[in-house]
Amino acid sequence: MSELCRIVARVKSIEGTCALGHSVGDEIVPDGKTVRGRVCLHALYSILPKVSAMRYGAHYPLLDRGRRDVATRACPDPQNPAVVEVRRAPEERG
Repeated sequence: MSELCRIVARVKSIEGTCALGHSVGDEIVPDGKTVRGRVCLHALYSILPKVSAMRYGAHYPLLDRGRRDVATRACPDPQNPAVVEVRRAPEERG
């Protein structure tokens, strides 16, 4: 794969109260050099392995009901987990 895929991470759900104040629908857009959008370091650490792998073409066919371009991760706060969907947008290359 010679071109990197564009990745968009979106908050899908929150149980309790997110300490950073995330809301469902908030977007985090990492482009390899910067990260657009607010994101706490704990959530970023949680999604970063999937973001990096998916940017370079990795697929997770056994995760997320077989959707190859989607992976979900939860932030590590056990009292107030925010679930983030990491999605590859292959039609938009960056």
